[in-house]
Amino acid sequence: MNDKIIELISKELEIDLHKVAGTVSLLEDGATIPFISRYRKEMTGGLDELAIQSIEQRLNYYHELEKRRATILKTIEAQDKLTPELAARIRECWDATLLEDLYLPYKPKRKTRAEAARQRGLEPLAKLIMAQREQDIARQAVRFVGDEVPDVEAAIAGAQDIIAEWVSENERVRNQVRKSFRFDAILSSHFVKGKEIEGRNYESYYEFSRPLRHISSHQLLAIRRGEKEGFLRVTIGIDDERCLHNITRTVVRGQGLCADLVREAAEDSFKRLVKPQIETEFAAASKEKADGEAINMFAQNVRQLLFAPPLGRKRIMAVDPGFRTGCKVVCLDEQGNLLHHDVIYPVAPHFDIEGATATVEQLVNRYKIDAFALGNGTASRETERFLKRLQLGRKVEVHVVNESGASIYSASKVARDEFPDEDVTVRGAVSIGRRLLDPLAELVKIDPKSIGVGQYQHDVDQTRLKEALTFTVESCVNSVGVNINTASKELLTYVAGLGPALAQNIVTYRAENGDFTSRRDILHVPKMGQKTFTQAAGFLRIPESANPLDNSAVHPERYALVEQMAHDCGCTVADLIKDKAQRDKIDIKRYVTGDVGEPTLVDIMHELEKPGRDPREGAENVEFDDNVTKIEDLHEGMVLNGKVTNITQFGAFVDIGVHKEGLVHVSQMAERRVSDPSRVVKLGQVVRVRVLSVDVDRQRIALTLKGVD
Repeated sequence: MNDKIIELISKELEIDLHKVAGTVSLLEDGATIPFISRYRKEMTGGLDELAIQSIEQRLNYYHELEKRRATILKTIEAQDKLTPELAARIRECWDATLLEDLYLPYKPKRKTRAEAARQRGLEPLAKLIMAQREQDIARQAVRFVGDEVPDVEAAIAGAQDIIAEWVSENERVRNQVRKSFRFDAILSSHFVKGKEIEGRNYESYYEFSRPLRHISSHQLLAIRRGEKEGFLRVTIGIDDERCLHNITRTVVRGQGLCADLVREAAEDSFKRLVKPQIETEFAAASKEKADGEAINMFAQNVRQLLFAPPLGRKRIMAVDPGFRTGCKVVCLDEQGNLLHHDVIYPVAPHFDIEGATATVEQLVNRYKIDAFALGNGTASRETERFLKRLQLGRKVEVHVVNESGASIYSASKVARDEFPDEDVTVRGAVSIGRRLLDPLAELVKIDPKSIGVGQYQHDVDQTRLKEALTFTVESCVNSVGVNINTASKELLTYVAGLGPALAQNIVTYRAENGDFTSRRDILHVPKMGQKTFTQAAGFLRIPESANPLDNSAVHPERYALVEQMAHDCGCTVADLIKDKAQRDKIDIKRYVTGDVGEPTLVDIMHELEKPGRDPREGAENVEFDDNVTKIEDLHEGMVLNGKVTNITQFGAFVDIGVHKEGLVHVSQMAERRVSDPSRVVKLGQVVRVRVLSVDVDRQRIALTLKGVD
């Protein structure tokens, strides 16, 4: 059966059969996606993480289908209705929808009108009518009149209920209706009377109608949210008359009373059973597709945010700005450890410029601060102006940091465990500072849904969203690598093969035994087996190790190979890393074996060139216009610096320093048509934008990238 599944996946994803087979073999052996993509390229033909994830998803789909098929076969067999032909069709079916259609006539029925009619003994009459050969059906119906069937009319009505159910279970009928929905379905939404004002956010959809297959995912999610909140009525319609005509052609034969009765039953079946069922099916399918697109966009944003450039080993003063309660200030060392915290009041209503200046100058000098990390919340622009005007004895750059989710972290168990003696304001400011120091290490402590880059994240399938975001975080963490001697439990959790329990064991072992001095020491951690070590070791770094390969992405299973290369060059591994001339002597083709191919050898050579390199680029800062601090300062035509803070399918949101982000609609991103905003801008990118319009009452700012130098 696995060979068939591999063949199906290969055709669906258009990936070579041998690559799919190799990937499936590794996945079923328990290998993780980061490990497979990085260290088993020979078996996968160099497939990247996304391709491997797609294979895993389709593999899971088919495994679930196999389980469902087994249940269906068992259920039908128990009814003694499983013919060889039906069994063969079920076993050869690899589509979940078609499988359920095959099962539908045999599915245990709840209390339906048709089931009630069967219990009154009317199924034989239904078969007579459905055959459409009986000339005097009333005479035949008399035989079914009794205690539970008062008259001929009731007998025929009950028989028609059974026929209606048969029609609804007819594969051909269901596929005809599906075809109508697939090509002709129109989604319409209308406002709920009496809620026009309350639901103003959805006024674009008050009288909305569009072919279902042409509706964008963000429109569909917005409409469904409006429906859920009670502001919109939503329907999906098709050409009922044409659909009914096709159904009657399928089930009605000839003329006469029986044919008329079947026609009536078919019409009832369409309106009462088939159409609502298929409408629900397509509503779910369209929602699933919209969810997929929204989740994919959200995951892209999270990836970009997690890959935001770290400032590096600098001493940070983090400032969480505020008006009435002042600005919380914390000082952090190069590892993000808390050194000191204080409060200053440089902005309204206190305006204690002198006191705030003295405090900041003293802290900058005492803790040798290299940079300010300023939260982008309330009073951010006013505080930024204060910090930039300071005359300090050393150069200290001001970096504005997105503080979304910092308050959630500050109240979390993770924060309480880290800082049991500090309040939420201190914890929140520490989070802001650490985001500048190393965004990835800090943001993994927060639910990705809460870090401020989503759109409709609460409206999509939460299980799929969690899976996608977990995959994204794991991918980012393993791409960068983790220093096992400084990483938090939360960061270690995402390392390939570890998980929360082993991450905690590593932290506990480290606390009790001191820093790890080599990768082999990791095997001493309780519950760390050889298989897990193999999955995780290449992503764990030990900068202090005597073996330079322990601080690289070279896997321990290839240390002997690198040592052989060094021996052949007449030098040490350390010399091989330091000396390009020595590396240039190596002909990697000499080291190709049955287990090690050129892809792995190329990766090893790249890693020897820059061991433990960080794929993230240096941090980029944005200079906002000092004359623009609030939305009222904006006017049409103004050109400003901004920073991309969120990307959606309909455009990008840009922070221009007025506490309210502006929207660059997808139509305003380039002179050409843009289908994917993420191909034009990246999260955190500094851009120049022009103000198109400002709606102060609704707090909306429209921006454009077009025609801006």
